[in-house]
Amino acid sequence: MAPIIEVENLTKRYKGAERNAVDSISFAVAPGEFFALLGPNGAGKTTTISILTTTLSPTSGTGRIAGYDVVRNPSAVRQNVGIIFQQPSLDLNLTGEENIRFHAIMYGLYPFRPVFWLMPQAYRQQVHELAAILGLEAEIFHPIKTFSGGMRRKLEIMRSLIHRPPVLFLDEPTVGLDPATRRNLWQYIRQVQSESETTVLLTTHYLEEAEAADTICIINTGRIVSYGTPALVKADLTEEYLLIDAADRARLQAELTRLNIPFTRPSLFRVELNGRSVHQFLKAIETPLTIVRTHAPSLEDAYLAIVERS
Repeated sequence: MAPIIEVENLTKRYKGAERNAVDSISFAVAPGEFFALLGPNGAGKTTTISILTTTLSPTSGTGRIAGYDVVRNPSAVRQNVGIIFQQPSLDLNLTGEENIRFHAIMYGLYPFRPVFWLMPQAYRQQVHELAAILGLEAEIFHPIKTFSGGMRRKLEIMRSLIHRPPVLFLDEPTVGLDPATRRNLWQYIRQVQSESETTVLLTTHYLEEAEAADTICIINTGRIVSYGTPALVKADLTEEYLLIDAADRARLQAELTRLNIPFTRPSLFRVELNGRSVHQFLKAIETPLTIVRTHAPSLEDAYLAIVERS
C-alpha cells in the first residue's frame, strides 16, 4: 500500500539562520497509521508540520500528502488534511457552530448559509453528532469567548474533522488541558482513527501519548536521531534492569563482584541484565534478597537517552 505521507530529504533554513531548522529528513507514513514525531523545543517538529500542511515552503526536498505535492498542489493537500495547531486558531467573536460552519464552507463542502438552520441537513446532523460525542451539545451555539480551554480544544477537533480528512495533524493537541479532558480527547481521536482509518501524525511533549503510536520518529536539531516502533526505539538505547537489595549488603556486593555481574549502587543495587532473564539472574544469586524490582524502560527513558546522545 502506498504511503499517505511521504517526506524525502526535506530541508528548511530560515533567512539569516546559521543552520537548517529541518535538515534533509525522510520518512513515510502508511494509511491509517498513528505516527508520532517527537523532539525537544526547536528540534524542527512544528516546521515539518507547517511544510506538510502548506503553511510554510521548504528550502529543498519534497513532501506529499495522499500523492499530492505540498508545493505544487497545496489546495489538494489542504483538502486531505485536518490540523490542530499548538496555538488556538478559533475566532472568538463567533459561536462554536459558526466557527465550524465557515470552516466547512471554506473547504467547499457546503454552500454558504447565514444561519445554522438554513444549512443542509447533512451538515446539521454532522454537527449534532460530533457535539454529542465530544460533550459540547449544550455549548455549541454559544460564543467561543465563553468556552474553557478544554472546550475550545474539543471544538478545534470538531472543526478539523468536519470534512472527514484522511490525515489528521495534531501539533501538541492537549497542551494546557486537565487530565480528564486529555483522556476524553484521546478516546475520541482513537475512535475516529478506528472507525474512519484516519492517519494521525502527532507531536507532543506528553510522551505517554506517543506510547500507543505505530511508529515513532525522534528528531533533534532538525535531524532524525531515532526511528521505528516504540519497542525498537526503547531497545535502541535502554536495557531492562533489576533493582535489588539485601539485609547483608556486603555479602551481596561480594557475590555480584565474584560472579562478574556489573552493578551500580546509588541506593539500591542496579543490575543490568545484559540479555539474561530475570529467572536466570535470581537462580545465580545465593544471598537472600529483600527487594527485587524489574525496571522496563519507558518511552520517556529512551527519548531522554536518545536526545542526550544526539
